[in-house]
Amino acid sequence: MAVTIKDVSAKCGLSISTVSKAFNNYSDISAETRELVHRTAREIGYYPNAIARTLKTNRSYNLGVLYSDDGQNGLTHSFFAQVLDAFKSECEKHGYDLTFINHNVGWTGMTYLEHCRYRNVDGVCLVCADFYSTEVAELATSDIPCVTIDHAFNNRSCVMSDNLQGVQQLVRHAVSNGHRKIAFVHGQRSSVTENRITGYYRALNEAGIDPRADYLVDALYDSPTAGYTAMNQLMKLADPPTCVLMPDDHTALGALEAAGDLHLRVPEDVSIAGYDGNRLGQMLHPRLTTVKQDTKRMGVQAALYLIERIENPRTAVSEVGLVPIKLIPGESVGQVKK
Repeated sequence: MAVTIKDVSAKCGLSISTVSKAFNNYSDISAETRELVHRTAREIGYYPNAIARTLKTNRSYNLGVLYSDDGQNGLTHSFFAQVLDAFKSECEKHGYDLTFINHNVGWTGMTYLEHCRYRNVDGVCLVCADFYSTEVAELATSDIPCVTIDHAFNNRSCVMSDNLQGVQQLVRHAVSNGHRKIAFVHGQRSSVTENRITGYYRALNEAGIDPRADYLVDALYDSPTAGYTAMNQLMKLADPPTCVLMPDDHTALGALEAAGDLHLRVPEDVSIAGYDGNRLGQMLHPRLTTVKQDTKRMGVQAALYLIERIENPRTAVSEVGLVPIKLIPGESVGQVKK
């Protein structure tokens, strides 16, 4: 026979109304009572019925996640996978499940917004997407609570890593090692890319270095193949750079491979820096100079912003959380040859 909420009520010595409020995180229920109810439910094997809870609260406790990157790396993406893992863990602490949002579900050809409505999500996190597409903009400006990561929409909360400062610190580090010919391989169009390019130009200007158009190269994010191609392109210039900044650590792997194939030593002949600060880059030889992004803080903050918007719509405000970065000086950027 199935265990019911009445059984939990009797076991706890509390009214059914109090038990129900504890399951639905009502503010007038103390933490101690909530813990008692949840612990008792686990002990006797009771689980609230999701359909019944949806009918009663008009909420599904289901959050959508829009995740689609240009490189088709999916959940293997070294940066966004970590952000999403932190987002998922924080949402689960608050009783929410996740559903990935697509715009081609079977034969239906749904838009992102239609899929969100079809799945009845309480809110959606736009983790990685083409933020300039009309379909993404339609979702972001709808009546569904949204939070974005690394891109700001009007009247929507977002979490952003300090990308401008990150690239500025990399350029300053290169300049402190005597480099004046510094190239920047950047990702494709996004607000992240725009901020990083701005940081690059600001740091060059600060150091009194004139920017060169041929030292600014477009490439895919998270692609060793793109890094290999970009590095070859730069090293074959008549006046090649002495230091190359890559868009992320994964792409920097391709640059390191290209340097090896060109019989260039790193950092003796050319310096290379990455971005993101993943563990693999710190296991390389030479250890990769990079910028560490706080992926856990980004994911947790995005979850808190979204849940606040869902649970307290009258008092929640749109916020921009700028997450600090940290320069990790490795061994792949060295003193320039004189």
